[in-house]
Amino acid sequence: MKLTIHGAARQVTGSMHLLEIDQYKILIDCGLDYEKDRSIQSNENFPFDPSDIDVVILTHAHIDHSGNLPTLVRLGFEGQILCTPATADLTELLLLDSVNIFMNKIHKSRKHNRKRHDNVQQPLYLQKHVMDTVERFVTIGFNRPFRINGDIELTFIPVGHLLGAGAAILKINDQGTEKTIAFTGDIGRKNYPVLNDPQELPKVDFLVSESTYGGRYHTKDRTVEQALIETIDKACIKESGRLIIPAFSIGRTQSLVYSLNKIFTEGLLPPVRVFVDSPMANAATEVFRKHHNLVNDEAKEFYRKKGDEFEFDNLVYTETLKDSRQVSNYFEPCIIISSAGMLEGGRIQDHLYNNIQNYYCTILFIGYCAKGTLGHRLLRGDPIVHIKDRELAVYATIKQTDVLSAHGDHEDLVKMVRGQDKVQLKNIFLVHGEENSMQALADALALEDYNVTIPEKGLNYLL
Repeated sequence: MKLTIHGAARQVTGSMHLLEIDQYKILIDCGLDYEKDRSIQSNENFPFDPSDIDVVILTHAHIDHSGNLPTLVRLGFEGQILCTPATADLTELLLLDSVNIFMNKIHKSRKHNRKRHDNVQQPLYLQKHVMDTVERFVTIGFNRPFRINGDIELTFIPVGHLLGAGAAILKINDQGTEKTIAFTGDIGRKNYPVLNDPQELPKVDFLVSESTYGGRYHTKDRTVEQALIETIDKACIKESGRLIIPAFSIGRTQSLVYSLNKIFTEGLLPPVRVFVDSPMANAATEVFRKHHNLVNDEAKEFYRKKGDEFEFDNLVYTETLKDSRQVSNYFEPCIIISSAGMLEGGRIQDHLYNNIQNYYCTILFIGYCAKGTLGHRLLRGDPIVHIKDRELAVYATIKQTDVLSAHGDHEDLVKMVRGQDKVQLKNIFLVHGEENSMQALADALALEDYNVTIPEKGLNYLL
């Protein structure tokens, strides 16, 4: 049995791991790599022949895990894509949105290149390729063993983080020897709005674990609602300004809306108009309603007593671009939730363009921003940023909170590993993290006598 980490090796995005059992090839996740100066088009340079892959296992819908699947299909993959039902529904939304982002960037590029007569890059994939990909989804419920072939059994274990997200547990007959390996995908955290806590993983021989928050700890001294109340009170009540919250349309927006629902329904703040300006977030919210059986008990109880978790007075979901522009013309104090979370596309760029020089605007980041993104540049304090072909001075207040981070922190990751049997667990491979985060987690686990590897991209590991 051979493992090769082809993506998210010593970086966060681009998760893609190849597991080979004899001649059978399993690809676990197939995400877009969009860190540093890597071009989107470079994602089509697979280090293997896509037609050689027998099956894909998708841990969850986020684009850094799913976003390169249509390229894989376009270049020859013909097998099944195994995932949970909620992951299938959310992934379809995200992949279609990726096509829109590609086409918008190409449209802008063509406008510029008319003057320079340069070649314009083509989109990585089109809607047709997304629909071809969706047709390959085979959905499996949580904790239901699924036999891939006579020697390989797959079970998805819920891990929080996102609706439908599951660690992939593989039980393998490798030339007469039973071996087990777990791919965590992304591990969630306890007491997260809307989502259930991560379930403990079964004992395995090998563990491929994310390490996003290695060496870092989430804020423990206040709740999500307390952190939001503090920021909203200052930005919208005391300063009568506007609060812009860049948030991923899928997952983060639903948890944020539910938290705001609790705040305003319980009268913890005076009423403030809240705009959710993201058609994809609206569609994703419908998926959350469809799979309501997967939300946590608190959200189910809220629904039973007070109604829809994602609806409340003064909450407005925009649909059209005309609706979005009207939000910019709303001059009363308000909260604007818009995608994308790292500011690399979506309607959020329009809101930033119109407000980045507004002294009475606060921009609150509630999640991770990869290096090289506009979000990362704002968080590191760049005084001037490039938005929509203009260099703009940053006068708005930039804030960040981790209370709505959907990743488990260092303590959560260590506890997850401690649930394993030290004798049985032969090696831990750390992926999906910046190098310093991986090293911090590796050092902590090594102190507890675990064997830990920080794999190099493309290097083969025999298991």
